[in-house]
Amino acid sequence: MPISQRLKDLSVGKASGTHVADVTVGSRYTAVILDAGSGGLAFSFQRMPRVETGPRQDLSGLAGRSASRLLDLLGSSSRAETSIALATVNALVNSEKGNFLAGDILDHIRVRSDDRVAMIGHFRPLVPRLLEAGSLKIFEQISRPEPGLYPAGEAREHLPRSDVALITATSIINHTIDALLEAAAPCREVVILGASTPLLPEAFQGTPVTLLSGVVVKDPKQAFRVAGEGGGTRQFRPYVTKVNLRIR
Repeated sequence: MPISQRLKDLSVGKASGTHVADVTVGSRYTAVILDAGSGGLAFSFQRMPRVETGPRQDLSGLAGRSASRLLDLLGSSSRAETSIALATVNALVNSEKGNFLAGDILDHIRVRSDDRVAMIGHFRPLVPRLLEAGSLKIFEQISRPEPGLYPAGEAREHLPRSDVALITATSIINHTIDALLEAAAPCREVVILGASTPLLPEAFQGTPVTLLSGVVVKDPKQAFRVAGEGGGTRQFRPYVTKVNLRIR
């Protein structure tokens, strides 16, 4: 079953009786606030080339709709709609009540000196430490190789030969996560990371994922403001808590 369908099935019970208070689709992040007061984030692809297929739903007037209706957008071919749905999932499930590990993701995984590390999505703050520890290849949304970067389309070929895979949660939004996880099956550590990460371990059972690294929104109103203003992870820092959740 695709990860998007698992997320929907596991979240729909939590969505019962819950409605959306507000939604903003910013240039870098989408934010959702629920009527219960919780908030969730997901990456926006507004700055990136995209191909939309099928009819687009009207994204206006989302406030007041049931959260379960927004979960239906998880399988959408529109990245804007899927971002909204994933932000809704995160508003429902990413709470401070989890058995989380605090701090940087690299404090919770072991990268050996001879490891081959594949990073899908460019997480710049992690790069210096990874370059010290092992061989690193970074796969990003580019059309041709650049110094230190490779086109994202080449990741599936490289992952089976990697020891550690760091996969951006935006792969849920562009529907590449299932193929990436299949390719990453031989890896010793597979981490899903970024502010879009749903902290829902049941959704990743039976996959090679070993750890989830995401955020809990502790000040939804301020996070909502930052998203609407086009802010990124640096601007979100005062309003979110960075957490890690080991699956196995």
